[in-house]
Amino acid sequence: MPTIIDVAAGAGVSIATVSRVFSQPDRVAEPTRRRVLAVVDALGYAPNVAARSLRTLRAAKILLTVPDISNPFFASVIRGVEEAARDAGYTVIVGDTRHDPEIEDRYAEMLARREVDGLIFLGHRLPATLAPLLARNGATAPIVNGCEYSESLTVPSVHIDNAAASAEAIEHLVALGHTAIGIVTGPAASPISRDRLAGALAAARRHGLEDQAIVRAGDYSARSGYEQADELVARGVTAIACFSDEMALGAISAIRAAGLSCPADVSVTGFDDLPFACYFDPPLTTIAQPKAVIGARAFGLLIGILNGDVAIERQVTLPHELVLRHSTAPARSGAV
Repeated sequence: MPTIIDVAAGAGVSIATVSRVFSQPDRVAEPTRRRVLAVVDALGYAPNVAARSLRTLRAAKILLTVPDISNPFFASVIRGVEEAARDAGYTVIVGDTRHDPEIEDRYAEMLARREVDGLIFLGHRLPATLAPLLARNGATAPIVNGCEYSESLTVPSVHIDNAAASAEAIEHLVALGHTAIGIVTGPAASPISRDRLAGALAAARRHGLEDQAIVRAGDYSARSGYEQADELVARGVTAIACFSDEMALGAISAIRAAGLSCPADVSVTGFDDLPFACYFDPPLTTIAQPKAVIGARAFGLLIGILNGDVAIERQVTLPHELVLRHSTAPARSGAV
């Protein structure tokens, strides 16, 4: 069975460097890390995580909680976390909290009991169970948020600028001549939905259209997109900005059910750029988030905390992109 000594010799590095590749990969130069991992693969070396855990008093596991695991948006985020964690020798435990604070607390107790080394949560609430840990440890508490940035969380976070992204979608619709625009938000309790709404209304305000924007609350699901778009179409909007791709899919179905066409009669934008967004009929204009990168960077922040890096970034804002496809078009002639 190959040993860490064999790996070090094969890669031409010290044993300490090999160890850091698994425990602190961000502190090893990428070419060196790649060379070590290539030797690891070639030799079939498996690090003794259990032994390392005994030495470091770490479980070599992290907890990742997801508010709705059935939402396809989270699949890529989970994969980004898992791949980064695996490269660092950590196992990821995934918990589906279903937006339930009680379930969130039950999972969070794993961190309080030290069954896991850290927590990445993708929802908008910090579990109440962890308030004492956060108060006691402050910036060294191994807790990171992904996606749902809120200043009140007081923990490191990885996200996009949701207000700017939503504003960009509205600017695109206005540039196409749309003035009667419907907006289908997420739940009011969601900080990202509030940020996206603030950005959308700010963009509408810049063009004197804030009073004409019709806002309806959805829950990110296709069904809510259908229900809210059905009312918006009846009110004569020529464009609908949805705060998720799933709601956009529902909106397009509602437009067709009303005997209209997307985008000839009503344009639609989404948010997230899910893998199937380009296969919608029509392909969806949407805001792309770097989902896997969000997950990987969130793990990077967490491992930085675990390794005692006091200089880690507290808030990481990643770039978004407005992806133009065929669900948006110039406002129909004579539209109000």
